[in-house]
Amino acid sequence: MSFWDALDPKYRLILCDVWGVVHDGVNLYPGASERLTQWREQGRCVILLTNAPRTAEAVDQQLVRIGLPCAAYDFVATSGEAGIETLVGLDRPVGFIGTAGDREILEGRGVRIADGEDFTDLACTGVTEQRPRAEDYRADLERWADRDVHMHCLNPDRLVIRGGVPEACAGAIADLYAMLGGRVTWYGKPHDTIYRHALHLAGNPPKDEVLAVGDGLQTDVLGAARMGFDTVFVTGGIHAGEPFPENFAAENGLGDWEPVAVVDGLA
Repeated sequence: MSFWDALDPKYRLILCDVWGVVHDGVNLYPGASERLTQWREQGRCVILLTNAPRTAEAVDQQLVRIGLPCAAYDFVATSGEAGIETLVGLDRPVGFIGTAGDREILEGRGVRIADGEDFTDLACTGVTEQRPRAEDYRADLERWADRDVHMHCLNPDRLVIRGGVPEACAGAIADLYAMLGGRVTWYGKPHDTIYRHALHLAGNPPKDEVLAVGDGLQTDVLGAARMGFDTVFVTGGIHAGEPFPENFAAENGLGDWEPVAVVDGLA
Protein backbone atom coordinates (compact mmCIF):
# COMPACT_ATOMS: atom_id res chain seq x y z
CA MET A 1 0.00 0.00 0.00
CA SER A 2 1.36 3.42 -0.96
CA PHE A 3 1.57 6.50 1.25
CA TRP A 4 -1.34 8.02 -0.67
CA ASP A 5 -3.56 4.97 -0.27
CA ALA A 6 -3.17 5.18 3.50
CA LEU A 7 -3.36 8.97 3.78
CA ASP A 8 -4.34 10.07 7.27
CA PRO A 9 -7.94 11.35 7.37
CA LYS A 10 -6.82 14.26 9.56
CA TYR A 11 -5.62 16.08 6.44
CA ARG A 12 -8.72 18.04 5.51
CA LEU A 13 -6.90 20.50 3.26
CA ILE A 14 -4.44 19.49 0.52
CA LEU A 15 -2.26 22.30 -0.87
CA CYS A 16 -0.97 20.77 -4.07
CA ASP A 17 1.61 22.28 -6.40
CA VAL A 18 0.69 22.18 -10.08
CA TRP A 19 3.66 22.28 -12.47
CA GLY A 20 5.91 19.31 -11.66
CA VAL A 21 3.25 17.49 -9.63
CA VAL A 22 0.02 17.57 -11.65
CA HIS A 23 1.48 18.26 -15.12
CA ASP A 24 4.73 19.02 -16.93
CA GLY A 25 3.43 22.08 -18.76
CA VAL A 26 2.18 19.97 -21.65
CA ASN A 27 0.68 16.73 -20.30
CA LEU A 28 -0.94 15.55 -17.09
CA TYR A 29 1.15 13.12 -15.07
CA PRO A 30 -0.28 9.59 -14.89
CA GLY A 31 -2.72 9.21 -12.01
CA ALA A 32 -2.69 12.89 -11.01
CA SER A 33 -6.27 13.65 -12.00
CA GLU A 34 -7.55 10.47 -10.37
CA ARG A 35 -5.71 11.20 -7.10
CA LEU A 36 -6.99 14.77 -6.83
CA THR A 37 -10.53 13.60 -7.57
CA GLN A 38 -10.22 10.85 -4.96
CA TRP A 39 -9.26 13.37 -2.30
CA ARG A 40 -12.30 15.48 -3.06
CA GLU A 41 -14.54 12.42 -2.98
CA GLN A 42 -13.12 11.70 0.49
CA GLY A 43 -14.36 15.11 1.59
CA ARG A 44 -10.99 16.86 1.62
CA CYS A 45 -10.54 20.36 0.22
CA VAL A 46 -8.03 20.47 -2.65
CA ILE A 47 -6.37 23.78 -3.49
CA LEU A 48 -3.93 23.95 -6.36
CA LEU A 49 -1.18 26.27 -5.18
CA THR A 50 0.91 27.68 -8.00
CA ASN A 51 3.56 30.30 -8.64
CA ALA A 52 1.92 31.07 -11.97
CA PRO A 53 2.12 34.84 -12.57
CA ARG A 54 -1.45 34.83 -13.86
CA THR A 55 -4.95 34.91 -12.43
CA ALA A 56 -6.69 31.86 -11.01
CA GLU A 57 -9.13 32.04 -13.94
CA ALA A 58 -6.28 31.90 -16.46
CA VAL A 59 -4.81 28.85 -14.69
CA ASP A 60 -8.25 27.22 -14.70
CA GLN A 61 -8.38 27.64 -18.47
CA GLN A 62 -4.87 26.22 -18.91
CA LEU A 63 -5.76 23.17 -16.81
CA VAL A 64 -8.85 22.55 -18.93
CA ARG A 65 -6.69 22.62 -22.08
CA ILE A 66 -4.26 20.12 -20.54
CA GLY A 67 -7.16 17.87 -19.59
CA LEU A 68 -7.66 18.27 -15.82
CA PRO A 69 -11.37 18.26 -14.96
CA CYS A 70 -12.73 21.04 -12.77
CA ALA A 71 -14.11 18.37 -10.43
CA ALA A 72 -10.53 17.47 -9.44
CA TYR A 73 -10.02 20.54 -7.23
CA ASP A 74 -11.84 23.20 -5.22
CA PHE A 75 -9.76 26.33 -5.78
CA VAL A 76 -6.64 27.68 -7.48
CA ALA A 77 -4.38 30.09 -5.57
CA THR A 78 -1.74 31.87 -7.64
CA SER A 79 1.18 34.19 -6.95
CA GLY A 80 -0.16 36.33 -9.78
CA GLU A 81 -3.31 37.19 -7.85
CA ALA A 82 -1.31 38.65 -4.96
CA GLY A 83 0.97 40.59 -7.29
CA ILE A 84 -1.88 41.95 -9.38
CA GLU A 85 -3.59 43.31 -6.28
CA THR A 86 -0.44 45.23 -5.35
CA LEU A 87 0.20 46.52 -8.88
CA VAL A 88 -3.36 47.81 -9.27
CA GLY A 89 -3.01 49.54 -5.92
CA LEU A 90 0.00 51.51 -7.18
CA ASP A 91 -2.37 53.46 -9.46
CA ARG A 92 0.37 54.32 -11.96
CA PRO A 93 1.84 52.70 -15.09
CA VAL A 94 4.52 50.05 -14.48
CA GLY A 95 7.22 48.51 -16.64
CA PHE A 96 6.79 44.94 -17.80
CA ILE A 97 8.83 41.82 -18.59
CA GLY A 98 6.89 38.83 -19.87
CA THR A 99 4.84 37.40 -22.70
CA ALA A 100 2.14 39.23 -24.62
CA GLY A 101 -0.40 36.83 -23.10
CA ASP A 102 0.65 37.68 -19.55
CA ARG A 103 0.51 41.39 -20.35
CA GLU A 104 -3.01 41.01 -21.67
CA ILE A 105 -4.06 39.25 -18.45
CA LEU A 106 -2.57 41.96 -16.24
CA GLU A 107 -4.13 44.76 -18.26
CA GLY A 108 -7.45 42.93 -18.17
CA ARG A 109 -7.33 43.15 -14.39
CA GLY A 110 -6.56 46.86 -14.35
CA VAL A 111 -2.75 46.92 -14.24
CA ARG A 112 -1.49 49.86 -16.32
CA ILE A 113 1.61 49.04 -18.40
CA ALA A 114 3.93 51.91 -19.34
CA ASP A 115 4.74 52.37 -23.02
CA GLY A 116 8.21 53.79 -22.44
CA GLU A 117 10.74 54.07 -19.64
CA ASP A 118 8.77 56.44 -17.43
CA PHE A 119 8.07 54.05 -14.53
CA THR A 120 9.26 53.45 -10.98
CA ASP A 121 7.89 49.91 -10.62
CA LEU A 122 8.22 46.88 -12.86
CA ALA A 123 6.12 43.73 -13.19
CA CYS A 124 8.06 40.58 -14.08
CA THR A 125 6.09 37.49 -15.12
CA GLY A 126 8.77 35.53 -17.00
CA VAL A 127 10.90 35.20 -20.13
CA THR A 128 9.78 35.51 -23.75
CA GLU A 129 10.54 33.30 -26.75
CA GLN A 130 12.76 36.04 -28.14
CA ARG A 131 14.79 36.25 -24.92
CA PRO A 132 14.57 32.85 -23.20
CA ARG A 133 17.44 33.29 -20.70
CA ALA A 134 17.65 35.59 -17.68
CA GLU A 135 21.02 36.83 -18.94
CA ASP A 136 19.29 38.17 -22.06
CA TYR A 137 17.78 40.91 -19.87
CA ARG A 138 21.02 42.05 -18.21
CA ALA A 139 21.36 45.37 -20.06
CA ASP A 140 17.79 46.38 -19.19
CA LEU A 141 18.19 45.23 -15.60
CA GLU A 142 21.40 47.20 -15.13
CA ARG A 143 19.69 50.34 -16.41
CA TRP A 144 16.68 49.87 -14.15
CA ALA A 145 18.80 49.04 -11.10
CA ASP A 146 20.68 52.30 -11.62
CA ARG A 147 17.31 54.10 -11.56
CA ASP A 148 16.20 52.17 -8.43
CA VAL A 149 13.19 50.70 -10.22
CA HIS A 150 11.27 48.36 -7.89
CA MET A 151 10.69 44.92 -9.47
CA HIS A 152 7.58 42.93 -8.56
CA CYS A 153 8.32 39.26 -9.33
CA LEU A 154 5.03 37.47 -9.89
CA ASN A 155 6.60 34.01 -10.17
CA PRO A 156 9.42 33.13 -7.73
CA ASP A 157 10.23 29.90 -9.60
CA ARG A 158 13.67 29.94 -11.20
CA LEU A 159 13.12 26.99 -13.53
CA VAL A 160 10.37 24.67 -14.76
CA ILE A 161 10.44 21.65 -17.01
CA ARG A 162 8.05 22.09 -19.95
CA GLY A 163 7.48 18.80 -21.74
CA GLY A 164 10.92 17.61 -20.63
CA VAL A 165 12.73 20.84 -21.62
CA PRO A 166 14.13 23.24 -18.93
CA GLU A 167 12.68 26.75 -19.12
CA ALA A 168 13.74 29.83 -17.12
CA CYS A 169 11.09 31.60 -15.05
CA ALA A 170 10.64 35.09 -13.63
CA GLY A 171 12.54 34.15 -10.48
CA ALA A 172 15.74 33.73 -12.49
CA ILE A 173 15.39 37.29 -13.83
CA ALA A 174 14.65 38.61 -10.34
CA ASP A 175 17.71 36.83 -8.93
CA LEU A 176 19.90 38.55 -11.51
CA TYR A 177 18.25 41.89 -10.79
CA ALA A 178 18.86 41.52 -7.06
CA MET A 179 22.49 40.58 -7.75
CA LEU A 180 22.81 43.83 -9.71
CA GLY A 181 21.51 45.78 -6.71
CA GLY A 182 17.88 46.05 -7.76
CA ARG A 183 14.95 45.99 -5.32
CA VAL A 184 12.62 42.98 -5.62
CA THR A 185 9.34 42.07 -3.99
CA TRP A 186 8.48 38.38 -4.38
CA TYR A 187 4.97 36.92 -4.61
CA GLY A 188 4.20 33.22 -4.23
CA LYS A 189 5.94 30.24 -2.63
CA PRO A 190 7.96 30.17 -0.37
CA HIS A 191 6.57 33.51 0.88
CA ASP A 192 3.64 33.42 3.28
CA THR A 193 1.18 35.65 1.37
CA ILE A 194 0.08 32.92 -1.03
CA TYR A 195 -0.36 30.40 1.80
CA ARG A 196 -2.50 32.76 3.85
CA HIS A 197 -4.63 33.40 0.76
CA ALA A 198 -5.09 29.65 0.29
CA LEU A 199 -5.97 29.08 3.94
CA HIS A 200 -8.58 31.84 3.72
CA LEU A 201 -10.16 30.15 0.69
CA ALA A 202 -10.40 26.93 2.73
CA GLY A 203 -11.93 28.56 5.80
CA ASN A 204 -8.70 28.84 7.81
CA PRO A 205 -8.34 25.26 9.10
CA PRO A 206 -5.76 24.51 11.83
CA LYS A 207 -2.24 23.77 10.59
CA ASP A 208 -2.30 20.14 11.69
CA GLU A 209 -5.13 19.50 9.19
CA VAL A 210 -3.08 20.81 6.23
CA LEU A 211 -0.87 18.72 3.95
CA ALA A 212 1.34 20.45 1.37
CA VAL A 213 2.53 18.57 -1.73
CA GLY A 214 5.26 19.87 -4.00
CA ASP A 215 8.38 19.18 -6.04
CA GLY A 216 10.31 22.45 -5.61
CA LEU A 217 12.68 22.39 -2.66
CA GLN A 218 13.20 26.15 -2.36
CA THR A 219 9.58 27.05 -3.14
CA ASP A 220 7.02 24.33 -2.31
CA VAL A 221 8.91 22.51 0.42
CA LEU A 222 10.61 25.47 2.09
CA GLY A 223 7.45 27.56 2.10
CA ALA A 224 5.31 24.80 3.59
CA ALA A 225 7.94 23.99 6.21
CA ARG A 226 8.13 27.62 7.30
CA MET A 227 4.34 27.66 7.62
CA GLY A 228 4.47 24.58 9.86
CA PHE A 229 2.60 22.29 7.46
CA ASP A 230 3.21 18.58 7.04
CA THR A 231 4.77 18.23 3.60
CA VAL A 232 5.23 15.58 0.93
CA PHE A 233 8.20 15.97 -1.40
CA VAL A 234 7.58 14.78 -4.97
CA THR A 235 10.81 13.65 -6.65
CA GLY A 236 9.40 13.23 -10.15
CA GLY A 237 9.25 16.95 -11.02
CA ILE A 238 11.94 19.59 -11.29
CA HIS A 239 14.55 17.61 -9.32
CA ALA A 240 14.19 14.65 -11.70
CA GLY A 241 14.31 11.76 -9.26
CA GLU A 242 16.92 13.15 -6.87
CA PRO A 243 16.51 12.06 -3.23
CA PHE A 244 15.47 14.53 -0.56
CA PRO A 245 18.68 16.24 0.62
CA GLU A 246 19.66 15.22 4.14
CA ASN A 247 20.99 18.71 4.94
CA PHE A 248 17.89 20.59 3.75
CA ALA A 249 16.55 21.45 7.21
CA ALA A 250 19.94 22.49 8.57
CA GLU A 251 20.76 24.72 5.60
CA ASN A 252 17.41 26.47 5.84
CA GLY A 253 17.25 26.96 9.60
CA LEU A 254 14.41 24.46 10.09
CA GLY A 255 15.84 22.52 13.03
CA ASP A 256 14.93 18.84 12.85
CA TRP A 257 12.12 19.32 10.32
CA GLU A 258 11.64 16.71 7.58
CA PRO A 259 8.90 15.81 5.09
CA VAL A 260 6.30 13.29 6.19
CA ALA A 261 6.90 11.39 2.96
CA VAL A 262 8.99 11.35 -0.22
CA VAL A 263 7.14 10.01 -3.28
CA ASP A 264 7.63 9.75 -7.04
CA GLY A 265 4.31 11.36 -7.87
CA LEU A 266 0.59 11.32 -7.15
CA ALA A 267 -0.11 7.92 -8.69
